[in-house]
Amino acid sequence: MKRFITIVLVALVAAACVVAIYRFNFRKSIPADAPVEEQVAAILAQNDCFVCHDHDAERPFYINYPLIGTRLQGHMHRAARFTDLKSVVQKLDAIDEASLAKLEQSMLSGSMPLLEYRLVHWGTGFNKAEKSVLASWIRDVRAQRFATGLAAEQFANEPVQPLKGNIPTDPEKVALGYKMFYDTRISADGTVSCADCHILESGGADVADFRTSEGIDGQFGGVNAPTVYNAVYNCQQFWNGRAATLAEQAAGPPVNPVEMGDQTWDDIVARLRRDKALVRQFEALYPEGLTQATVTDAIAEFEKTLTTPDSPFDRYLAGDASALTAEQIEGYRLFKEHDCATCHAGQTLGGQSFEYLGIAEDYFAARTPEIAMNDDDKGLFGFTGNERDLHKFKVSNLRNVTLTPPYLHDGSAATLDEAVKAMMRFQTGADYTQQEVDRIVDFLGSLNGQNPYLQ
Repeated sequence: MKRFITIVLVALVAAACVVAIYRFNFRKSIPADAPVEEQVAAILAQNDCFVCHDHDAERPFYINYPLIGTRLQGHMHRAARFTDLKSVVQKLDAIDEASLAKLEQSMLSGSMPLLEYRLVHWGTGFNKAEKSVLASWIRDVRAQRFATGLAAEQFANEPVQPLKGNIPTDPEKVALGYKMFYDTRISADGTVSCADCHILESGGADVADFRTSEGIDGQFGGVNAPTVYNAVYNCQQFWNGRAATLAEQAAGPPVNPVEMGDQTWDDIVARLRRDKALVRQFEALYPEGLTQATVTDAIAEFEKTLTTPDSPFDRYLAGDASALTAEQIEGYRLFKEHDCATCHAGQTLGGQSFEYLGIAEDYFAARTPEIAMNDDDKGLFGFTGNERDLHKFKVSNLRNVTLTPPYLHDGSAATLDEAVKAMMRFQTGADYTQQEVDRIVDFLGSLNGQNPYLQ
């Protein structure tokens, strides 16, 4: 009897191995002449990526079983919040830069599918041919859509890119926009300008003394003021993405009762039109003269000049090996190893996607009770009304990040050390050492670029 049981067990293991080997090496053939996006979608499907990376996926029958089912349930919840691949696949020809970086990292690291999943679904995991197709497609998409063309050959396919500067602008509109950026008459009582919360000499954000910005009548808003530097490269504006353009963003704070006063743009325009010289300046540049649209357009034109290229990191990516210290180079390696370069991708190392705050752990449950919940904590949900967007925030760009404390949308991290540790804990759940954090902070210091307003 004992021998029989042994034979049965060996036969079952052998059969499972045969199934795994067949599934891994002899999957359904994907025509080589099929559109590459179809090939990529098929590879992701064959590797069961959508089982975890899809909010609406039907979960396996064992999901509620003890031990392995319980562990997988947690992993699947995190996976869908990290990236919903099913929705990404529906628009592969327009994939965003962060999703591309996430897919690349998962493939290169060999971390997907998880070991627990492979124990049940033998044979999953990208094989050599699939990796080749995915790597080639990722490289081509990055080169065609996201590469800035400034990187040395060895860095051309990095998830981050050297920053471009010198966006074409109208110099006269820029000068007028600069003037309006500093004009306190835009606020209801004439005390607050754009420059009061976006201080150009110290990183384009507010001073470190304030967790959130002080507006009219000493009121404080619900979120930390993001930098205006390199904001032109953001996919959308504000932490919750409610503005599509720089001009739309410029239109918001003046009518916010906490920031610049309880007023309308009609009130603002009427007040500005009392300045006849200003009216003539607008009429010289805009056929419609001084209006809400032209004021915000001028401010946006000025903000297009607030790019900060030529950082030490840019010079390093361009081929200057001496531009970074050994500690900064190690920090960049760790930045990628710990998946930071997935959300913080592209030439601004962020600003290209909206991500859940609290993928590995509930951020808001752990946040200090001294910071009360407010509507701004809803993130993208506050703009879209879609429940799945609750606690999603636009990823902050990391250019000049050493100059813009405090950090996170609520300003809860006073230092970069605290911010990096928060991201490790709540976003990746990764184990880390203080030395690793120090090296990543060293790397972030290499992102300070050049701009005539920066001190």
